[in-house]
Amino acid sequence: MRSRTHCRTRCRTRSLTRDRLRAAVAVVSGLGLAVSLAACGKAAQVGERVGTAGTHRAALRIGLLLPENEIVRFERFDKPLIQKRVKELCPRCTVNYASAQHDPAAQRYQIEAMITNGADVLILDAVDTRAVRHSVIQARRANVPVVAYDRLAQGPISGYVSFDGAEVGRLQGKALLKALGPHAEDRRIVMMNGSSTDPNAGWFERGARSVLRGKVKIAKSYETVAWRPENANRNMTAAIAALGPHGIDGVLAANDGLAAGAITAMKTARIRPLPPVTGQDAEAAGIQRILSGEQYMTVYKPFKPEAYTAAEMAVALGQGKSLNGIATRRVDNETVRGIPAVLLRPVAVTVHNIKSTVIKDRLYRVDQICTEKYADDCRRAGLIGPGGS
Repeated sequence: MRSRTHCRTRCRTRSLTRDRLRAAVAVVSGLGLAVSLAACGKAAQVGERVGTAGTHRAALRIGLLLPENEIVRFERFDKPLIQKRVKELCPRCTVNYASAQHDPAAQRYQIEAMITNGADVLILDAVDTRAVRHSVIQARRANVPVVAYDRLAQGPISGYVSFDGAEVGRLQGKALLKALGPHAEDRRIVMMNGSSTDPNAGWFERGARSVLRGKVKIAKSYETVAWRPENANRNMTAAIAALGPHGIDGVLAANDGLAAGAITAMKTARIRPLPPVTGQDAEAAGIQRILSGEQYMTVYKPFKPEAYTAAEMAVALGQGKSLNGIATRRVDNETVRGIPAVLLRPVAVTVHNIKSTVIKDRLYRVDQICTEKYADDCRRAGLIGPGGS
């Protein structure tokens, strides 16, 4: 049986690129180890649980599939927070993790590998929400519930947790208008949107446009493929060439990575002073750019409640329980109506409320933000005293 499973796995990987193969091999190796450990510990497990999918061992195997490891939040916050909450709820449960590294095909393979290796429930943040639809259908056929995390994947999803994307865009739009000051209708801005494969990108953009429409001139608007900062850099370079170095009054960047790419392009073009730039995710580098005046704001999405809710949904579904006590809303995707959902509220962060948001919530310590390079900026913002403490 083991040799036949290995053969099927090897045959599947022949069609993958080298990068896809590398990601797939990593997750299959991890899954194999997890399954072996689960088998070794089976004799020590006590009790049964009976749910909608039948009878299972008390220790759930939860698959966590994240889209990439370049955005800081996934590795630093989402992954460890989900793992921590699962352990609190279910000490013997295991969390098997895979990063797709921006590759939709690799993520589909990872989903299928987790199903094959006996996952009881999946938490999925899709690289391409449409591309995973067939894999989500396969999970349903195998009685493996799928919790859509951060992005609403297509297919028969069992639960969904994210932040209100329209509110993210509205916060960015309102902040940018405030930064532009009076007579913003005469100002020209560039919109640096996310990837079209991510429904959140469209959600953010629609929220921003609902605020900006008729109040400012949107001179250029770009999709940023795969949310990569280098693509944002290229888009911004093109905008500068088209509008001129003095023809851009503001940049609505969908997240901090895109803000970084746009700011680098403007600095390369020697644009001084830099126009106000928005962001999202409250990355440490983004907070530091806000302190130094290179970036105007970011949108802070407290990752702990999002990650904890996903873990709670996964454990409940794996135990055959309803999400009625967790979900507060219902959403639809192109496949299913009335998906139990939790949509959390984001927070706008500028230089004036860093201390009362990301520092207060212990997202970062002061010393992690206020390095020597940013010490003077931190003193001006009141994060450290005159003596540097």
